[in-house]
Amino acid sequence: MSAGAESRAGELLRKATQAESSGARAKYATRGLAQAGGDRTLRAMLLRQLYLSQLESGLLEAACATAREVLKLGVLPDVACQDLARAQLASGHYREAVEELRRASRTGPASRRAFHLWTLGTTLYFGQEYAAAANALERAVRWGTTARPLYRAQLLLARLAQGRKNTVARTATALAQARHELEDSACGQGYGRYVLGELAHRQGDLAAARRFLEEFIQRSDTGRAAQRVALSAELARARHLLSTLELEESAKV
Repeated sequence: MSAGAESRAGELLRKATQAESSGARAKYATRGLAQAGGDRTLRAMLLRQLYLSQLESGLLEAACATAREVLKLGVLPDVACQDLARAQLASGHYREAVEELRRASRTGPASRRAFHLWTLGTTLYFGQEYAAAANALERAVRWGTTARPLYRAQLLLARLAQGRKNTVARTATALAQARHELEDSACGQGYGRYVLGELAHRQGDLAAARRFLEEFIQRSDTGRAAQRVALSAELARARHLLSTLELEESAKV
């Protein structure tokens, strides 16, 4: 590939990354791929932009196919596994997505292992495989650093959903500790608001649960479309909990 073609492909990658619509992202990524030649890293980055545009547009099978193309290039395979799993989950291929997330946790570097294990654990949690979720989240806690309060909180939720037998007092103490730690941490923002909503609901603090869940939904609804696709299970669960809160609040009146 000539230096000029590489430069043009790099410029098109920049435009794709900064594009404000999925259509523009796809256009620049496709043009860049035509210029990228055999540069595997550049092709992988352009393909990922094409994948994001397909995910945002709801072209889920195409997104799966594009993620598989990235995997074949061998560039950041753990990230490509994550991307493939995200598209598979959105298209209803739960078991295949779980296997890709397990693969990501095995192939990724130590610096990303906690994130991959956390993603695997939360996916299993929403799949109601609570024992397997707890196992993955325990490992995420061990590998985690700055996001450890988030991983610990979700591990507690998985254990409670699993039906771990604790006294009421021990459960209350664990919930209070997890919530306090998460609220005081930077990872309590963004996705952490959803987890705080679950914790507060478990505590019976309905007003706080409502506030956390509404903040999570509002932030997610104004974010990028690809993010909303990735958070579809959490958004559905947050809305379900809000409807449950209405019934619980009515019962208290």
